[in-house]
Amino acid sequence: MTTMNPSDESNQLPPLDLSGWQRLPGILLVVGAVLSVIGLVKSPAEFGYAWLTAFMFYLTIALGGLFLVMIHHLTDAGWSVGIRRFCEHLGALLFPWLAILFVPVLVLAPKVYTWMTLNPQNNRALSAKWPLFTWPGFIVASLAIFGVWWLLSSRLRYWSLKQDESGDALCTCRMRFHSGWGILAFAATITLASVLWMKSLQYQWASTIYGMYFFGSCAFVGVATAYLITMILQRQGVLSGVLRDSPFYYLGTLLFAFTLLYSYFGFAQYFVVWNGNIPDENFWYLIRENGSWWCLDMLIIFGHFLLPFLVLLPICVKFNFKVMFWVCLWAWAMNFADLAFNILPVEHPHGYPFKWLWLQFGCLAFMGGLLARVFISNFNAHAPFPKRDPRLLEAMGVKYETPEEIAATTPTLGGHP
Repeated sequence: MTTMNPSDESNQLPPLDLSGWQRLPGILLVVGAVLSVIGLVKSPAEFGYAWLTAFMFYLTIALGGLFLVMIHHLTDAGWSVGIRRFCEHLGALLFPWLAILFVPVLVLAPKVYTWMTLNPQNNRALSAKWPLFTWPGFIVASLAIFGVWWLLSSRLRYWSLKQDESGDALCTCRMRFHSGWGILAFAATITLASVLWMKSLQYQWASTIYGMYFFGSCAFVGVATAYLITMILQRQGVLSGVLRDSPFYYLGTLLFAFTLLYSYFGFAQYFVVWNGNIPDENFWYLIRENGSWWCLDMLIIFGHFLLPFLVLLPICVKFNFKVMFWVCLWAWAMNFADLAFNILPVEHPHGYPFKWLWLQFGCLAFMGGLLARVFISNFNAHAPFPKRDPRLLEAMGVKYETPEEIAATTPTLGGHP
């Protein structure tokens, strides 16, 4: 029985006509800017929550791309060679672009984070988190987080592009070194970022698993984004030469795995909090049972876990572009729904007022248009894949002999080679 090669299937299809989509990032940028400015004038607080939700959505995608780059270097995998370069471009969005987009959050922080207007000496829950939960602490910690992300993403991308020029083994060693310390710094910074920027919206609440819960979201949407981009580039023939080992199967399997991992973290957090039944903790879930938040909660349970779980179970689905295209878009929608479920009930505990939906779209459109233009510009400025990666031949499906194999087949004379 022969197995289907998705690369061969995509090469039989004509390239997509993307000429009509070239103006979309610019249109989104302009429309989003107009709607965002109107929202800022009408209600700075409402704009702050909408902007924070959109910011966290794109942040998870960039962090997911950076995570895949580090995993590639730490595991020395061959199948991920073809996707490494555009994942580096995703990670490069963290600085300076997402750092710039974080500025409105800093400016409007007193309107979004209620604890900034409280006196920690009169609040037990707030005093226990001093000095992090202070205005200076918030700024310093945020700058430190972006500083680590800048150092990590810039070094990995610098040595990757340097590898294209020289092919020196030093470049590979440097990228593995930065991935080694970077994976630890990555875990620490995404935990701090999720606690400081999302969980602190309701500072009284405690969750020891929130950082892992946020990591599950980053990995889930990062893999979905990588699959979607790989699918488009393969259809255009950009990566046809380096996708011989079926990365679609591995990406589909990872998407399935992170669907389970995210669901496990989400259920574990809910189980511990609800089983403890402590008022200082379970109020977080009680608020999210009101009004439209209950419907959103049910959508996340069935749409973020059950539906992807059932769809991704068969192996053949992972090679079916027509199905996986919609699965990846659905992953984006569920990731945004989950972030909205964490952020927006703070401002609207009785349900979401849909009259502000246009503002949420405006923030998403503005950031999406800007980041898409930056990503496309970076992608066009460099080779679409690492040209001198030591695993490139393996990714291309080229069989090459190792020194051990050569020695084993070398004729011998008198017992000596």
